[in-house]
Amino acid sequence: MLYAMIDVGSNTIRMAIYEIDGDRVEMIMKRKHTVGLASYVKDGFMRREGVEKVIEIINGYNEFLGDFGIDRVTAFTTAALRNAYNGRQVVEEIEYRTGREIHVMTGDEEATFDFIGATHNLIDEDGLLIDIGGGSTEIVYFENRSIKVKVSLPIGSLGFHTRYTGIHILPSASECDEMRAEAEATISAVKEYQAVTHAQICGIGGTFKGAMALYNSMYGLPKRNMRMEVKRISDILWRFQREHELTQQDKVLLMRTVPERMHTFIPGLIIADVLAKRFGSQNIIFSDSGVREGYIYDRILDREDF
Repeated sequence: MLYAMIDVGSNTIRMAIYEIDGDRVEMIMKRKHTVGLASYVKDGFMRREGVEKVIEIINGYNEFLGDFGIDRVTAFTTAALRNAYNGRQVVEEIEYRTGREIHVMTGDEEATFDFIGATHNLIDEDGLLIDIGGGSTEIVYFENRSIKVKVSLPIGSLGFHTRYTGIHILPSASECDEMRAEAEATISAVKEYQAVTHAQICGIGGTFKGAMALYNSMYGLPKRNMRMEVKRISDILWRFQREHELTQQDKVLLMRTVPERMHTFIPGLIIADVLAKRFGSQNIIFSDSGVREGYIYDRILDREDF
């Protein structure tokens, strides 16, 4: 059977169609709009322009789902609307104008579904799962494939770009320093992780996906490579600061690997670098499964009427 997931995120609004056969889950199609919803938050309130974009896109997805007769649909939203002061009113308006119920996922739920989705086929028994989104960062520490600590931090790639970089695509060295300082202060304040000193990181989400594509191209590695050496992150951050004039090769590299995330991949990598150094991680393993797959495994496959 076919099942649709609509994910209203801080960076993108996605619709993924899955074919589910018993315990087998396969994503067969994905559509996305890079909206940058978090950038429409002004003084803590989601602006009207952001609301209208969400409604337009979801109604477009509704037309597709109606044409294909797909009526099993889950729609959810994360940090951008979860953290807005008017988030509840905005969600109610979106639901009314699209006819689609929207689940506001808590940070705890997001971290849990991230873990379930990403570790479903993961070999490592212990480690850290990190999802750097546009408006928040979820961290899950697990041992023997069981969650020990999970937290959602109010720092994200698009939030950093909007707050520190403004109209420019790439940040300056001083802006990178400001982002790093906030990331370090936020992460060091999380007491639950003070006892964790060394851990393998599994990264999921758009920040790591884009960074992995860029990394493989920069260092001549095959596209199937899913391992990033942490010591090389500082080279990437230095190479793409605004003070450094981009060569034609670098311009082509960005356009090919991170066309929709040029403005957020450096802020996201700064958060990743701070986390990796805090936890003594030498490598980051990328997993292309996350919150949507975790929701299906946890909430859909276990339903008695499924």
